[in-house]
Amino acid sequence: MSTPAPLTELEAYLAALLQGRHFEAAVIGASAGGVAALLEILPGLPREVPVPVVVVVHMLRGRSSQLAELFASRLAIPVREAGDKEDVAPGAVYFAPADYHLSVENDATFSLSNEPLHIFSRPAIDFAMQSAADAYGPNLVGILLTGASHDGAAGLAAIGAAGGLTVVQDPHEAQSPLMPEAAIRLRQPDLVLPLRDIRTLLARLERGNS
Repeated sequence: MSTPAPLTELEAYLAALLQGRHFEAAVIGASAGGVAALLEILPGLPREVPVPVVVVVHMLRGRSSQLAELFASRLAIPVREAGDKEDVAPGAVYFAPADYHLSVENDATFSLSNEPLHIFSRPAIDFAMQSAADAYGPNLVGILLTGASHDGAAGLAAIGAAGGLTVVQDPHEAQSPLMPEAAIRLRQPDLVLPLRDIRTLLARLERGNS
């Protein structure tokens, strides 16, 4: 019988941080440079990902989103565009559709709206994160990646205030550091990590029994 490989320093730290914590969902926000960043972290998701992963990426207005198709060919788990009134179910990655704000209702279903732009964006990261914080409370992971605006800073702060785990990409490696820097200024996140370590974190999430 082979001996398990020893944990790296990061893996040991994450194991201690996550011990006793269980999660019901993860929300990821990104803007400029976000697709490349997501291509580094999402393929690290386990084949049977234990939580739903909701992704909001800023897009140019007037263009349809091809993100679900792009990532479906690269991940071993279901990837789809979130639909209005659809259940937020574990085992899948959901992308916000173009030109709609995406929210998570308290009954763990999606809601789409065409409310005015928020910080020049629709979908807005703040909408998804703040609503998910209300729905999942401490059982939520929020991750904010590269971007060229401060959208997502308030949303991530709301997740932190609700007791959820907050993670920001290291601004020093971000293609556009404005978004992670804004989040750090507003409320210190639990973790500031490079993409390779965010990938490791996602792979270690455990789902609660509720």
